[in-house]
Amino acid sequence: MDDARRDTSGIPEIDLTDIAVIRDPFAAYGQARERSPLARLLIPGMDPMWVLTRHEGARAMLSDPRFEVNAESFMRPDVPEDCLPYMRTMSEMDGPGHTRLRRLVSPAFTARRAAEFRPRIEPIVENLLDELPGHAEHGSVDLLRHFAQPLPMEVICELVGIPGSDRPRWREYGAAVAAGSGPGFAEAIPGIMKDAKAAVARRRDEPGDDLVSDLIRAQAEDGDRLTDTELVTLVWHLVIAGQTPTNLVANAVAVLLTHSDQLAALRENPGSMRGAVDELIRWCGSALLSVPRYAREDVELCGTPVRKGAAVTAAIAGANRDPRAFTDADRLDVTRASGATGHLGFSHGPHFCLGASLARVQTEVALTGLLHRFPDLTPAAALGDLRALDPGTWRLTALPVTL
Repeated sequence: MDDARRDTSGIPEIDLTDIAVIRDPFAAYGQARERSPLARLLIPGMDPMWVLTRHEGARAMLSDPRFEVNAESFMRPDVPEDCLPYMRTMSEMDGPGHTRLRRLVSPAFTARRAAEFRPRIEPIVENLLDELPGHAEHGSVDLLRHFAQPLPMEVICELVGIPGSDRPRWREYGAAVAAGSGPGFAEAIPGIMKDAKAAVARRRDEPGDDLVSDLIRAQAEDGDRLTDTELVTLVWHLVIAGQTPTNLVANAVAVLLTHSDQLAALRENPGSMRGAVDELIRWCGSALLSVPRYAREDVELCGTPVRKGAAVTAAIAGANRDPRAFTDADRLDVTRASGATGHLGFSHGPHFCLGASLARVQTEVALTGLLHRFPDLTPAAALGDLRALDPGTWRLTALPVTL
């Protein structure tokens, strides 16, 4: 049976329990995309979900105010009651509340600010690279465990202004969050909230050169500013969303090691890394589907009626390889010129990833440093066999390499 089936109405169906879909989502969503701009996801224990398969439709839906992000869009772990005021980040908000928070914090996450932060990321990357040989076991090192996973939390600690003495504990938080939903994730949340509150209080008393201090000092023209609760919630948001480079860096390394021509092109021209990172996000970004939206009213998508309250998502894996949007879309090309059509790896519209510029810079520094330090880097296992069986995220369970 094809990965993307058809129901009796002619709408393709994608079964997220189908092992073929899980192992090769790009093929599954690609098949559906070429049959129809709209498909249905079959998800165990849930009603079918509409999914836009093509770039144009997915991009339009992500910026369409008729579709809202709300609490139903996210899986919420069980946490103590005192943590609840900090759990609802701007990712779960729409309307004036979201607009206000975005306006207050966006100046701290511009491309210029990310570039200015680069000199503080570089020594973090260098330190992790210094430590890699010491992690070797039987001649190989797991780059996921010892490089890609610890990197984002180290950067977040630097960004937020966490003292060095507290950072081992924050590294444990990062590992729990990166592992995904489960007991360890839920158990880490009270500690994260407690330490985030302490970080905000410390910067109220002792401002420093960090994001929290900047946001405490910042005040909008109308006198508005973030409350302590909103600052703690932002730190929580950074801990959750800031793990993106873990899988992005690991996926990128794996792809480059299995595309020798692309790796050679980057080694010959390391100055092209900035554009290469965007191509790698398009090609092997970890997000397969967007955060679900819910129809605020009865609407029509691609000629199909969608009822009020129905869940709708965008197939990032399909849209980012849509030949209608990208020339030779199924080919990885790290020298690809950026065009008017952008990938959807960081979403689009009001909920475009706040930290996209920081994630890009972090990934660029990580890949540049790794490839420079270890010119003979090679896989120590068949990397295709190390893919997680995860229908929502394209990621590895390990990345063993020889240095």
